[in-house]
Amino acid sequence: MTKPLNLGVFEILTPSNGVPTWRHPNGRARRYGDVAYWSDVARTLDEAGFDFLFFADSYGYPIIDGEVPDEVMRHGILFPGYDPMLLVSAVSQAAPGLGIVVTSSTSLEQPFPTARRFATLDEFTGGRIGWNIVTGSTAQVTEGLFGISHYDHDTRYDVADEFVDLCRTLWEDGWDDDAVRFDVDGDTLVDPSRVHEIDYRSRHFASRGLFKVPPGPQRTPVLFQAGASGRGKDFGARNAEAMFTQGQNKEQARASSQDIRARVAAAGRDPHDLRILSGVTVTVAETSDEAAAKRRELEELFSSDDAAILFAGFTGIDLRSLDPKMHLDDIPRNDQGQTPLDRYRTVEGVDTVQDVLDAFRVQERGFVVTGDPVSVAEELIETAEYADVDGYMLEPTFGDMGAYQDFIRLVLPELRRRGAWREPDREATLRERLGFPEATPGFRPERRG
Repeated sequence: MTKPLNLGVFEILTPSNGVPTWRHPNGRARRYGDVAYWSDVARTLDEAGFDFLFFADSYGYPIIDGEVPDEVMRHGILFPGYDPMLLVSAVSQAAPGLGIVVTSSTSLEQPFPTARRFATLDEFTGGRIGWNIVTGSTAQVTEGLFGISHYDHDTRYDVADEFVDLCRTLWEDGWDDDAVRFDVDGDTLVDPSRVHEIDYRSRHFASRGLFKVPPGPQRTPVLFQAGASGRGKDFGARNAEAMFTQGQNKEQARASSQDIRARVAAAGRDPHDLRILSGVTVTVAETSDEAAAKRRELEELFSSDDAAILFAGFTGIDLRSLDPKMHLDDIPRNDQGQTPLDRYRTVEGVDTVQDVLDAFRVQERGFVVTGDPVSVAEELIETAEYADVDGYMLEPTFGDMGAYQDFIRLVLPELRRRGAWREPDREATLRERLGFPEATPGFRPERRG
């Protein structure tokens, strides 16, 4: 029996979503800083029944050998960019049923203000906020911008475990459900006996005192995570409610899903007590030939040099400086580049530096589905069932929301006919939209300290 899919959209608050599409007539370069544009995107997704809009984010930008390549600014490669956290309240008013997921770092932020922001947004969005937890990115850049030295890769996740533990403690333990009384006759706004002092201490963090923010509909935001390294997956298995994967094909997606679910079980949870969402770029048209032509047009916008610079921004590895024939396993590893490189280790036909660059250029994040409405719907359903994934995050093609509008018009009806999508409960919280029965998480990982 086909299960209904969760559907979201992956965006970045930059002129292009990775591929430098700002030059294209359908690009969003002149609109990416326009609140009205993003409100329109959110409204379109909400009215169609999508579950959430996901904003990736990073303080950094591509840097190679300590220098910012001219192409970063000339071609708009993850540059410039705004802070999506400040957009949430506006777009949530335009799309009152849509979940909004925002990225925040455990290496560059602090637990208490992070907990405060997300508790506030949980109230402001009516229980539709999610936190995409990242441990760090573009380390060379952020170390300079913040004047700090990052921990090594695995230690960053140890810190992140404690960071999330403290945030959970503030959200879940600081207030009883009925602490806010609004009792005029009894002269009590908040019952002091129902607000509790937090006294948290671990290796890296300490917090003592009251958490001023009352609990929102979810208390804890839905916790998203996307690490693909072994330690990253263990972190997600312990803490996350949804994980974003980036398989290049259904075989790789299946292997990743099996690995994640085994780690969830090892963490003492039900293997399906976590939603696995795969990135996908869908190019659909009334006919397969039209869709293939649109896909070729998109790929022609992304040069190998621009792809190499973007890859270096994600990984700290300049593929152009290496022998194109070097085997994938011989590419120098670093703390920053483990996740993106690991994506290619199980992809058939990707063996060398040149293969990695070629694959990255045409499949930047998730796998690619191109075709007419029936073939696209069938491939999405088949992949989800085969790989045991719970849904998809769509990425834009030419920059604007045209890819989403095409999907809504052409693919969504086919998914509905096949039982792979159904109208959501628009009053539900984001956690409930993802299929969890409770407004608060049903698990609390054992504290690390």
